[in-house]
Formats: sequence, C-alpha cells, structure tokens
Amino acid sequence: MLELLSEHACFGGVQRFYRHASAAIGLPMRFSVFLPPAAADAQPGQARPGLSRPGQAWPGLSRPGLFYLAGLTCNEETFAAKAGAQRVAAELGLMLVAPDTSPRGAAVAGEDAAWDFGLAAGFYLDASEAPWARHYRMYSYILELRELLVAELALDPARVGICGHSMGGHGALVLALRNPTLFRSLSALAPIAAPSLCPWGQKAFTGYLGADQAAWGRYDASLLMAGMKAPFPAGILVDQGLADKFLAEQLYPEVFEAACRSAGQPLQLRRHAGYDHGYYFVASFIEEHLRFHARNLGAA
Repeated sequence: MLELLSEHACFGGVQRFYRHASAAIGLPMRFSVFLPPAAADAQPGQARPGLSRPGQAWPGLSRPGLFYLAGLTCNEETFAAKAGAQRVAAELGLMLVAPDTSPRGAAVAGEDAAWDFGLAAGFYLDASEAPWARHYRMYSYILELRELLVAELALDPARVGICGHSMGGHGALVLALRNPTLFRSLSALAPIAAPSLCPWGQKAFTGYLGADQAAWGRYDASLLMAGMKAPFPAGILVDQGLADKFLAEQLYPEVFEAACRSAGQPLQLRRHAGYDHGYYFVASFIEEHLRFHARNLGAA
C-alpha cells in the first residue's frame, strides 16, 4: 500500500512523494516518482475496468521508467529537487523513481555517527553483519520497489533502466550487472566504481559485510564485470568530472574501464575537465543520460 505524502504539478506531469511499508527493510520507506503527462493519472491500488487486479495499467498506459540512486548524505528528495530532470522526462514519457539512500528509524546505535556509513549511507547492499543485517537491506529494497511500482504505478517491467551518482552510481552498476534482465539500460555519474579499493567502500563493506573480502565481490562493479561477457551489448554510459576531489582516492573509473575492456563490454566513459562531484555536475549531464535510457528502453 502506497501512502501519498505530497504531489506537485511539474512540466505537465506530476512529482510525487510516497511512503510505504517495506518487507525487505522491515520499516517504512520513502521514495519519489515523477510521472510524465500521459501517466500522471495513474493511482496506486485503483481498480481499472476490464483488468484483473488493482494497479494494473490501462492498455497502452504502461510507461518505461528510470531508477536513479542517490549518493551519500542524500534522500528521496535530492534528485527531484536538484537535478532538473523532469522537463526532459516529460518530453520522453519517462517515469523517474528515486528511493531513499538508507533505512530511517532503524535505531541502530551509532548509525548517525559518520556521514559515510549508516544513516543515508546504505551502499545499496544487503548487510550480513550485526546490528546492520536486520534493516540495512537496500539491495533487496530496490528490487522490491521495482516490483511494487510495476504493480501500483504502471511501470513497464520490460522497460526499466537504472542510473546513479557516486554511492548511487555504485548501486546502479551492481544492481544492473547482477540483474540485467530486470534493468535493461545502465548509466552512472561519478560512480564509486571499485569500492573494494577505496576508503568509502572498504569502510562500508567491513561494517556491513564483515572482514571476509570474498563477500565484497558481490557488490563491487569492477569485480563483477571482470567475470562477465558484455552483459549490456547496447553499451553503458558513465560521466566523470576531472575536477572531482574524490576521483583519485575514491572512484577508480579506470578500474571499471579496464574490467569492461576485458569483458568486451561497450563503455562510453566521458571525462569532463572542470567539473566536480556535486549536483551542478549531475544537472549538466542528466539530460544526456535520460536520452540514453530512452533510446535503450524504446521510450517516446
């Protein structure tokens, strides 16, 4: 059951914010969704004449969608408020979905002690270490949310892409590489591309998954790609700013680039002089990412 918290008319469509009870997390979770003009009348749980269950789409209403995973310290509002993506998504008929970045209300001691671990830093993995394992299950949550929106908001299950920024770029790469039949199109902006090698990733993986690095590989995009054979033949798009202060120590796009090369995976890794890590960078290139996904998903 989706609880509508607020909605705002936006470029002929509607920007909504929802809350729901998550089985994967075991707590209420929030997410945002932009519905483009033709899908803006979709209502969760509303029975539609001639269809078999509540939430199914009207014939022809089902829309392609793009999941956007945000980075450290962000929440479900960040992308909707800062990226400026709705104008192009309205033009393309593309639904935009942005989940929160961690559980809220888990009451884990010390979860708000650091900005790069715990609250707003779930790293899109399923924790196996106590006390995080009970609620910090963001990998499973993204898959749960995908199925919920297929059922409730007419997301077309055959036309779903995924994108993310920074920690969210890591999440997008991992979720798509592990589920290429669920996410047909993949891109990232300044992703943490080899988390096993960087301080952010090592801190998160040790805390959430434990010291056994064998478990880390399931959530490291570069390691995953190295063992695959071109999972996205239509290509992957990655943008990286060269003035990003985290580039050398935390992001390692060159490692992911090498893994793609060894896997025969087409990769467009674009490096941009003068751009840093923040949302001015994201806003500068998000339109090209939306159009990339729209082409791959057969959007308008």
